[in-house]
Amino acid sequence: MKARQEDRKIQTSLSTLSPGNAGSNGILLGVGIIFVAAALRAPFTSVGPLLEMIRDDLGLSNTLAGAITTLPLLAFALLSPFAPQLARRFGLANVLMLALLALSMGILIRSASGTLTLFAGTAIIGLSIAVCNVLLPGLIKGRFPGRIGLLTGIYTVSMNLCAAVASGISVPIADQAGFGWRGTLALWFIVAALATLFWIPQMKSLGQGSGTSTPGSAGKMWRSPLAWQVTLFMGLQSLLYYVLIAWFSVILGERGMSSSHAGWILSLLQLAQLPFTFFVPLWAGKLKNQRGLVVITAVLFMAGISGVWFGSSAWMPVWAICIGIAGGFAFGLAMMFFSLRTRSTQEASELSGMAQSIGYLLAAMGPALFGLLHDATHSWNGPLALLVAASVLLLVAGLGAGSNRYVGDATEPAK
Repeated sequence: MKARQEDRKIQTSLSTLSPGNAGSNGILLGVGIIFVAAALRAPFTSVGPLLEMIRDDLGLSNTLAGAITTLPLLAFALLSPFAPQLARRFGLANVLMLALLALSMGILIRSASGTLTLFAGTAIIGLSIAVCNVLLPGLIKGRFPGRIGLLTGIYTVSMNLCAAVASGISVPIADQAGFGWRGTLALWFIVAALATLFWIPQMKSLGQGSGTSTPGSAGKMWRSPLAWQVTLFMGLQSLLYYVLIAWFSVILGERGMSSSHAGWILSLLQLAQLPFTFFVPLWAGKLKNQRGLVVITAVLFMAGISGVWFGSSAWMPVWAICIGIAGGFAFGLAMMFFSLRTRSTQEASELSGMAQSIGYLLAAMGPALFGLLHDATHSWNGPLALLVAASVLLLVAGLGAGSNRYVGDATEPAK
């Protein structure tokens, strides 16, 4: 009862400043969320295209170079379960501000000197992004209760669009503009700094939080079958995405496709998902349950992966688009489930922390497992069969996650 009353206080402090009541404050918060979302992927995705340059400049082994991209995912998995507890104790606005300041510092530290600062800055970036990843869905639920789908769509599009842009412009900026890998990675400090500046006005309007911890909610999540279904859906879609991003071009290259053509196909895959990361949350928020959207997601994943497995190179753009659309559906649904399957801001943050912790742990292991299976079998058949199996499991978990229920209540409908 005490936990429920405490969460109502937090919910009230957020909802009383809804866009309809807060006017310019609500708009300013919406813009702030867009900038925060933009800063959550670009510092991570900008590294991949520069990895060879970083490796050669610092004399890193391939193992250490690969750890640069794995470390943030492990940081996501490590800190995500604890972010809601930090928000309850110190205030959601305070914790988000500290995370944004740490993100800005981490970006500068990563580009400052040599190997030590590279990994230290990368770790700080990963931990900072983990906090923002977990708390933003709960903030959207509490602050925009009538526009969850719209704000989630805007948030996910901003995040994924900046991720795609960062991947595409990193090499030209480093090579042609002469910034080098350090200068290119440091440029994303500007986005993080803008996000921090837009967050300053929210420190007063969102309040300082309760300053107390309300035990029991996190334990309830880890014991809830529905929470585990949402978690598995989040984890499997993360695994599929990061495996395909890591290995798709390699698979196409071994089939005789040039590296430039394979890169174009990979860009097509990422661009195909963008419209659906916006529209799917809007669509999902209007439905009584989201099982139909889950079925579409799984079928598109299975069709696209099977096409890559058995199809000809001429049809690769079609299969890439199928996978990209499926990824847009899956990510949009995963973000919405945090709000749709919970009753309160606190529960949304707890579910987000649980799901993202397990999800990014699977994502960190996925590319390595995929490559290990390929090395063991000397074929792509086994690895691609694993992805088809993951798509089937995604369907099973998603049918549960998309049901019309709340976490902790197996019978009461969510609407």
